[in-house]
Amino acid sequence: MLPPNRDYPTSRTRDAGQTMSAFMSRVYLWMMVGIAISGITAYVVASRPDVVMYIMQNVFIFYGLIIFQLVAVVALSGWVQRMSLGVASLIYALYATLVGLTFSVLLLTYTMESISTAFFTTAFAFAGLSIFGFVTKRDLGPIGSFCMIGLFGLIGIMIIGFFVPSLMSNGMQLAISVIGLFVFAGLTAYDTQRIKGLALQFTDYDQTRKGAIYGALILYIDFINLFLIIFRLMGIRR
Repeated sequence: MLPPNRDYPTSRTRDAGQTMSAFMSRVYLWMMVGIAISGITAYVVASRPDVVMYIMQNVFIFYGLIIFQLVAVVALSGWVQRMSLGVASLIYALYATLVGLTFSVLLLTYTMESISTAFFTTAFAFAGLSIFGFVTKRDLGPIGSFCMIGLFGLIGIMIIGFFVPSLMSNGMQLAISVIGLFVFAGLTAYDTQRIKGLALQFTDYDQTRKGAIYGALILYIDFINLFLIIFRLMGIRR
């Protein structure tokens, strides 16, 4: 009697691992492309202070940029698989460009040293958190749920603070920043694990490529929010 063939499960596991690694590589590549687009846009626009001031002083343009960013996120999150790959890529690039436009004011208001320090601090923190989310065997779902509750709580406080400015004292702003740091740290690890789980759900190559853009968008948002919080704690005005 021939011994049972034990190569098939090993081969299947290896193929699944390769598929997951290829998918996550695509996700991180798209995320880095988005960050590069935002950084280049912010730098180019900041070289024209008159353009930055025009954007900031024109309420309709400034809030229009914010609204278009929200629309792009909703469109990609809800309908990315119904779009063509070209349209999904274009919307993602447009979103990153709009974020860069709104970030251009930071380059004029704060020192480059503090911006660079905050960026590299964020990059190292994000890398560690994302690696943890990728390799851990522990289910991070409860952490993700807890962080989402915290996120909605912070949004609620900031909305109230918009109408009641006296609520947003220096101490309150510091507390919001610290809590937000923990919230997005948890979300970074959770989202990485969640996106990793998507790798084997797509049935064809086109779906996988569009799924990578969706995953990149989620991690890009986590990175940007981590950067804003760290920058709020470390930023030094000119």
